Amino acid sequence: MGYAIAEAALEAGHDVTLISGPVNLDPPRGARFLSILTSDEMHERVDRHLRDCDVLVMCAAVADYKPKNISPSKIKKRDTNLSLELIPTRDILASLSKQDRQFLVVGFAAETNDVEENAQKKLRDKNCDIVVANDVSRANSGMDSDENEVTILFRNGEKEKISRAPKKIIARELVKIISNTREKCLTKKM
Repeated sequence: MGYAIAEAALEAGHDVTLISGPVNLDPPRGARFLSILTSDEMHERVDRHLRDCDVLVMCAAVADYKPKNISPSKIKKRDTNLSLELIPTRDILASLSKQDRQFLVVGFAAETNDVEENAQKKLRDKNCDIVVANDVSRANSGMDSDENEVTILFRNGEKEKISRAPKKIIARELVKIISNTREKCLTKKM
């Protein structure tokens, strides 16, 4: 979805910086592409480039947890169970400054249950301007599919649905909605 949004934003004439972990996709032509491998690298790159953006779209969490300890060498197979201790990764979206922010923040909520309730909570708790909620409990929609359907929740309580469609079409609609929201924010500040 992130690559589709980047491509749609480029088509609409926007400058795009795409920060991405490893995927089997080519970055859209014209995007400034920054490759990362770890959640800490993602946090650092997002933080470094915030000052240059008008809109920050955070469409995928890197991971919620990471191993507490990393072995410097291969862990040999044994006849006993192996347990890994996991620790939370930094929550990049929650770490964004809440004061005097000059950019619009769009978060995504990939949920398996109570989709709108959980997305509303994310909108409030993470101080987003917009949250795009999608139900990832079905195999034919969401992360492992080329199609999706989403509900867009706005800070002012409004919501808008985009019916099931290919992700490229959803991305184009999202870019229009995000651009219109950004324009409304700029108009209010004048």
